[in-house]
Amino acid sequence: MSDGSPGAGADASDASDAPAAPGSSAVAPASRTRLLVATRSRHKLGELRDLLHVRHAELVSLDELGIPDEVEETGRTFEANAALKARFYARLSGLPTLADDSGLEVDALDGGPGIRTRRYAGADATDEENNVKLLAALAGLPPERRGGRYRCVLALALPGDAGPRGGLRLLFARGSFGGRIATGPRGSSGFGYDPIFEPATSAPGGPTVGEWTPELKAAVSHRARAARRMAPLLARLGF
Repeated sequence: MSDGSPGAGADASDASDAPAAPGSSAVAPASRTRLLVATRSRHKLGELRDLLHVRHAELVSLDELGIPDEVEETGRTFEANAALKARFYARLSGLPTLADDSGLEVDALDGGPGIRTRRYAGADATDEENNVKLLAALAGLPPERRGGRYRCVLALALPGDAGPRGGLRLLFARGSFGGRIATGPRGSSGFGYDPIFEPATSAPGGPTVGEWTPELKAAVSHRARAARRMAPLLARLGF
């Protein structure tokens, strides 16, 4: 499952998720001026604004629309949780909605922490607490057994556009970013597991993502790769 190198991370959208051709039943978003991003994080909203380069719509957050509701993320995969969030908030707002789910997969932990990445050390765990728990779980393992990857799935739900089973139609874009878990934290840039994540381009003991500049991370991160896959889909839909 490893990416091999950071340049091989983005997965193509499924053929069945391709934008509808002219003349199909898809609802054209030409009159839509807002695209909801299902997040309360100003950091994530700003990052997606920079990455997607949307020209014909304004990206807005849940808080900007005054939406207090929370969706329970009951999916067992990143795809399922991204879809849950996109459909829930699209129905609630009536707006096309972009949602993401992402996390860290570690080979020695059979893909964990996975969908529990944010809650690995507990429901209200800090980044530092999550990092400490992960380092303890991998204690003593050599570099070749510390491999892992960040994954991101972006899901776009389109109100009024029914899928084959009657639900809101979804488009997906995916990205991944491979590397390994360091033996200790280094660097103060980024967030989450960045201080203990060595990209595949670094030798063991080399720079972590926490030592990278924001610009370098934005160029190759899992979310950046997913966003580059999503951007042309949005453009073809008129956003």
